[in-house]
Amino acid sequence: MRWKLLLIASLLATIAGAGLTLLIIFALNGPGKSPGINGLYLLCTLLFPIAAITYASIFVYRHTARRRSLQAILAALISIFLTLTVLLAASMLFGKAAPSILPPTTPRNIS
Repeated sequence: MRWKLLLIASLLATIAGAGLTLLIIFALNGPGKSPGINGLYLLCTLLFPIAAITYASIFVYRHTARRRSLQAILAALISIFLTLTVLLAASMLFGKAAPSILPPTTPRNIS
């Protein structure tokens, strides 16, 4: 197996797919705002990573001699895992913080 090819193609697919998704979301909304449910965001969130992963898998399939389908599937799985990890980490780092819930204060009688 060509592990270098698998890892490099997977990393490039992750950078391209997740990077374009995050770039578009931050460019249109800004890092502090929540994007909301909109067709454009959902399309970008799905389209760019799927296209990058598909391209990486086809690239690995065409540039290996044996066990082509196994290596293409491995490249796709590694890319999917890394893309989900990057998107989850970005949402945790740049997302809104949860509002802190303070305990209710009891009124004091001043007399």
